[in-house]
Amino acid sequence: MKKVVTFGEIMLRLAPPGFLRFSQTNSFDVIYGGGESNVAVSLANYGIPVDFVTRLPENDLGKCAMMELRKRGVNVENIIWGGERLGIYFLETGAVARGSKVVYDRAHSAMSQIEKGMIDWETVFKDADWFHWTGITPAISQGAADACLEACEVASRMGVTISTDLNYRKKLWKYGVEPETIMTPLVEHCDVILGNEEDAEKHFGIHPEGVDVTQGHSVSTKAFESVCRQMMDKFPKAKKVITTLRGSISASHNTWAGVLYDGKTLYESNTYQITHIVDRVGGGDSFMGGLIYGLLTYEGDDQKALDFAVAASCLKHTIKGDANQVTVDEVEKLMGGDASGRVSR
Repeated sequence: MKKVVTFGEIMLRLAPPGFLRFSQTNSFDVIYGGGESNVAVSLANYGIPVDFVTRLPENDLGKCAMMELRKRGVNVENIIWGGERLGIYFLETGAVARGSKVVYDRAHSAMSQIEKGMIDWETVFKDADWFHWTGITPAISQGAADACLEACEVASRMGVTISTDLNYRKKLWKYGVEPETIMTPLVEHCDVILGNEEDAEKHFGIHPEGVDVTQGHSVSTKAFESVCRQMMDKFPKAKKVITTLRGSISASHNTWAGVLYDGKTLYESNTYQITHIVDRVGGGDSFMGGLIYGLLTYEGDDQKALDFAVAASCLKHTIKGDANQVTVDEVEKLMGGDASGRVSR
């Protein structure tokens, strides 16, 4: 069976219970998660062998993060240890017209202090077929960016398929570089690129023709096709460019869909109405996990791979926590049109 490797930072998530505001709470719910670790958990749920690579502090919190991954079926043998602290983020969950808020506390984390040469990537990729990273990792620090580029170079040399979720995070790009100068050489190695119109705009100055993303206009699937073409022109190795299409009716009610472009055909998914969101954090990661599974499993059927990714991430919005906790059967049931939510007996 094909094996996937993901690389990034896992963090401690602290969130007020329910829909309490930071100013109201006297306690926090504890969850561990991060972009690439969430993808790894999704893939493990689907039965795909997956390794998560990161750097963790050798203390109780670092070990708890590692154990959380292990109990979800993710291989953690290639995690390296060092540094003094685990990154933290605080989440205030929004509702109706009040949006969610995130406060980061990840400066000087073990992962932010990683450096090129710390990981033996040839050993990591020895039996791997796929490598996934996100734009969050190179945004953390120059050292993390260097380690990510080193991984991409080795994976490319070894013939491993490489994917990225561009994931632009304004609050993270703080170490005095332009994102494009860091991201361009990284994305040049990628076969599969996931990103919305804002990611393309902020990282590379690419935007949908006739649409200004800063003005809050929704982007149609046809408008996004122009982004896909521009991305493929800039990154000729890319075989597929994909985006999720989220319509925010309120913090509690979103529409959800996706498109995939392979250089010739623009594939479109069904649009789901998510009328009661339990937790939207990790929605994009669950899409990427579903997409990788679909591309590996339904090889040659991009429409089915896209449909699986959208259905999987639709279900993630009903699950508390960063990572998706659904099975292939549950996703395929929704793909088949059963959104009844009836009790399974």
